[in-house]
Amino acid sequence: MKEILSKANTRRLLATLEEAFPDSGCLLAFETPFQLLVATMLMNQSTAEKVNALTGKLFAKYPGPTDFVKLTSDELQEEIQELGIFRAKSDHIIGAAQRIVDWYKGEVPRTQEELVKLPGVGRKTANLVIANAYGIPAIAIDPHIQRTANRIGMTNSMNPEITEKQLCQRIPQRLWTKTHHILYRLSREYCTAKNPDCYGCPAERTCQFRILLDEDDKLREKVFVEQA
Repeated sequence: MKEILSKANTRRLLATLEEAFPDSGCLLAFETPFQLLVATMLMNQSTAEKVNALTGKLFAKYPGPTDFVKLTSDELQEEIQELGIFRAKSDHIIGAAQRIVDWYKGEVPRTQEELVKLPGVGRKTANLVIANAYGIPAIAIDPHIQRTANRIGMTNSMNPEITEKQLCQRIPQRLWTKTHHILYRLSREYCTAKNPDCYGCPAERTCQFRILLDEDDKLREKVFVEQA
């Protein structure tokens, strides 16, 4: 298993990334915790830009959970069909709205434990909601953050819960939510799944993936010289 950065080096790397992305924050547009919950559920296999363009119109028509429970799944599908897996999203959103109305008097729960009881809501969505709607420190691990945290050396697990635990152990609680936003920006702007921009990345000096690339370059140069 690949070694991960120490707490001190993790903090230094995070400070560097904070300087590179000083305005990092939640990219989803919302006015209430319920709207953030819906937007987060819609973002699965989509982008914040596409979701925001859709929810601007959607929330104008259906601002809260009592409005969504009046919809049939087919009706909501019509509203969100431009996004991926819209049928499953429609069922989950209406189911979550119904449970929020029935179980929580129309208020979105404030804990991860309660949120994951809602249809279609996992640990990632729950953490994103409590962090950004309620200001409770949390790190939401999606595939982009999973990939990036492992590449740069902050974590060394492909299990999202272990990745979350490793980050939380190395970063002060007050920085958990900020870390999520910073790593997401890094994953989208530099540390992409294919063809990452390693040589322009603000994490390049300490990134473990970049170090391996440099070592490979030196190894290839050594072999070339020996064979010449």
